[in-house]
Amino acid sequence: MVKPFLALFFVLSFLGMAFNVGAEEQSFEELVAELPDTNFKTLPALLDKFAEQDDPRTAILLTNLLGGDVYYHPRSQQVITMTKVQGERQFIDVLTSEVIAEPSGVRLRKVRVNNSVRSHIRQLQAQQNISDSNPDVRLKAVKNLLSDVDQISPQLLANRLQKEQDSDIHALLSAIAALHELDSGDESKQLDAINTLRGNLQPDVRIALMQLQQRDALPETVRDALNSTLAGIETQRKWYGWAENIFFGVSMGSVLLLAAIGLAITFGVMGVINMAHGEMIMLGAYTTYVIQQAFPGLIEYSLLMAVPAAFLVSGFVGIVIERSVIQFLKGRPLETLLATFGISLILQQLVRTVFSPLNRQVAAPEWMSGSLQINPVFSVTYNRLYIILFSLTVFFALMIFLKKSSLGLHVRAVAQNRDMARALSVKSNWVDAATFGLGSGIAGVAGVVLSQLTNVGPNLGQSYIIDSFLVVVFGGVASLWGTLVSAMTLGIVNKFLEPVTGPVLATIIVLVGLVFFIQKRPMGLFPQKGRAE
Repeated sequence: MVKPFLALFFVLSFLGMAFNVGAEEQSFEELVAELPDTNFKTLPALLDKFAEQDDPRTAILLTNLLGGDVYYHPRSQQVITMTKVQGERQFIDVLTSEVIAEPSGVRLRKVRVNNSVRSHIRQLQAQQNISDSNPDVRLKAVKNLLSDVDQISPQLLANRLQKEQDSDIHALLSAIAALHELDSGDESKQLDAINTLRGNLQPDVRIALMQLQQRDALPETVRDALNSTLAGIETQRKWYGWAENIFFGVSMGSVLLLAAIGLAITFGVMGVINMAHGEMIMLGAYTTYVIQQAFPGLIEYSLLMAVPAAFLVSGFVGIVIERSVIQFLKGRPLETLLATFGISLILQQLVRTVFSPLNRQVAAPEWMSGSLQINPVFSVTYNRLYIILFSLTVFFALMIFLKKSSLGLHVRAVAQNRDMARALSVKSNWVDAATFGLGSGIAGVAGVVLSQLTNVGPNLGQSYIIDSFLVVVFGGVASLWGTLVSAMTLGIVNKFLEPVTGPVLATIIVLVGLVFFIQKRPMGLFPQKGRAE
C-alpha cells in the first residue's frame, strides 16, 4: 500500500515542478497575450510576472500603462500603445516596438487601470530602477522613494542595501529603511531609526520626523531623541541658509564690481560724473544679443565671442563721447553730469529705434545652465558661479594692467597729480581718452554678464548706475580695492536684508547707512594718500 502512495506522490511533485517551471518560463510575448483578458483584480499579479522579465520592453509597457496609453484590438487581440506626437496619433506594437497604421473599422479597447493598479505599477518601477546598472538612474529612483517609502517592501529594501556599493545611494536607502522603522511602534527600533536620520537634510526626512513629533502617544525617550534630531537639522538648515545668502550676495557684488570698476577709474582719473555709464552696460548687453542673432549655431561660444566684442563696442563709444564732449567740460563736474545725462537719453532712444523698446532675451549656453548640488538644502547655480569667477578675473587682470603697463602707469600718475604728470611729458588728454574708453569697455563686459541674469532692454543700465556710484563713493574714489570690498559688502548686506525687510526697504536702509558712513569718512573705505591729496 505504501509503494502506490509514494509513486503517486512523486508523480504529483513532478507535475507540480513542471507546472512551476512552465510558469517561470512564460515569455514576454505570452504575458502580453494575457493583457486583454485582465481586470483590476488580476492585472497586478500579471504585472508582477512582467517585472520578473529581464526585458527592456517591460519598462516601456509599465510607463504606458501608468499613462493609460495601452490598448488592444478586440478581434486580433493585438496589444498596442497610442500616443500623440506633434498633435498626431501614433500607434506602436508592444511586441515589435514598431509604428503601425491606425486600425480601421474597429474601436480599440483600453487596458484599464485604477488608482490601486497605478500605485502597484509605481512600486514595480521603483523596484526595477533601484536595481538598474546605471547609478544615476538608481539615485533618481531612490530619491523618488523618499517621498513615499511604502512603494518598496522592507525585504526588497534590505536586499538592495546589501548589494549597493555607491555611498550616496546607500545612505539614502538607509534613510528609507529608517523611515520604515519610524512607523513600527517599537521603541528601540524608533530610537535606532531616529539616530540613523540624525543630521539628514533631506526635506522628506524632515517632514516625516515632524509628523512623528505631532503624535501624542510617543514614549518620552523617543520624543527627546526626536526633538534633539530636529533641532540639529534646523541648525544645519540655518547655517546653509546663511551660506546661500552669502553666495547670492557675492554674485550680486560681482555684478556691481563689473558695473562700478570702470566708473571708479574714470571718476578717479578725470573727475567726471558719467551718467551715461549705464548705457555702456546696455550696449554690451545688446552686443551679446546681436552676436547670438548673427551666429545662431554658436550659442555655446556666444559669450566668449561677446566679451571682446562688447569691450570694443562700448570702449569705442566711450572714446567718441570723451573726444566729442567730455574733453571740453573738464573741471566742470556739474556740466559733465548734465551732458552725460543727455547722452544717456540719446543712446537709449537710439537703441529703441534700432531694436524697438521691447526687451530681448539672450540665450544661456548649456555650460551655464543647471546647478551644483552641495547637499539637499544648498545648491550653487553655475551661471552665478561663473559670473563670480569672471568678475574676479577681470578685476585682477585690470590690476595687473594698471601696475605693469605704461598706460597703467600714466593713468595712475594722472589720477594722483595731473599737473605733475603733464610736467613729466605725460599726454593727459590721450590718457583721459584711453581711460574713458577702458572704463566704458569694462562696463560693456558687465553688460555681457547682466544679459545672463535679466532681459536686455533700453533701460537696463539705469538700474545699475546709482548702485555703481554708491559702490565707488563707499569704496573710495580711484581705489580698485575699495571698489572690490564695497561691491561685495553692499551685495551681501542687501541679500541678508531682503528676506527680512523686502527689496525696496533693504535698498533704503543701505542708502541711509551709506549717508551716515560718508558723514564720518567722506573719502570712503580706501582714501587716496599722498601730498597731492
